[in-house]
Amino acid sequence: MGQLTDYNFIMALLGRHGFHFSKAKGQNFLVASWVPERIAAESGADARSGILEIGPGVGCLTAELAKRAGQVLALEIDSRLMPVLAETVGDLDNVAVLNGDVMDADLAALVSAHFAGLSPAVCANLPYNITTPVLTKLISSGLFSTITVMIQREVARRICAAPGTEDYGAFGIFVDFYTRPRLLFDVPPDCFEPRPKVTSSVIRLEKRDRPAAAVDEKLFFQIVRAAFNQRRKTLVNALASGFSDRLEKAQIAECIAACGFSETVRGETLSIEEFARLTQEIGRALK
Repeated sequence: MGQLTDYNFIMALLGRHGFHFSKAKGQNFLVASWVPERIAAESGADARSGILEIGPGVGCLTAELAKRAGQVLALEIDSRLMPVLAETVGDLDNVAVLNGDVMDADLAALVSAHFAGLSPAVCANLPYNITTPVLTKLISSGLFSTITVMIQREVARRICAAPGTEDYGAFGIFVDFYTRPRLLFDVPPDCFEPRPKVTSSVIRLEKRDRPAAAVDEKLFFQIVRAAFNQRRKTLVNALASGFSDRLEKAQIAECIAACGFSETVRGETLSIEEFARLTQEIGRALK
């Protein structure tokens, strides 16, 4: 299957099918065989795995996953690629290709229909423009034991950032709350056609047995979002804006003090555990 990352083969294949790259769909196809090989290996897929792949392109990662997984379901939004995929991976017995948008898909129904008796996981080269909503949907579903994806390096750094760093933010906290994220390796632009302007990174998210903190999750994330919506403000001022219809600034200051935090603390320095303590205090004040 090495030909599926060969530039000349890919161009000839796409030319036969009258395919042209779509910037709107964020299409960048891999032309370095080591990349899909390593992504598939890092995914941990084996005969017990049912792998959902999003955006298979010409099928280079699909073919690598098929070597390892019990079943691969490739979901491709671009109908123009369906005849291409029929040619490249259509003969693989453990691969099914569907034309559809992951954001519209009923993930539970797909898992039930295609991965019976298997452990569901995700492995994909995600288009940059849909990374956050797709990861949010995949994680929120609670269906997948692992999610191994290639995304823009900047987003990968934000997901894996530690408290107090410039990249630390609300989305990274969301990911870390439900999974254990790990940055695996970078992929330079020259591994793609067309070449993107930025470097990519592969990350692996392992589903937690339970969320990182036992709290009112709705309130927890309201607090996190309020803290980072105005991240340069002190936490008391950021939350005073975010909770202006429910709490007085003095009440918020009391909650922050009850957690043992400085009155000048900023939300960008708090860990999940510290946000959880604050959630408990604010929850009491709201009663």
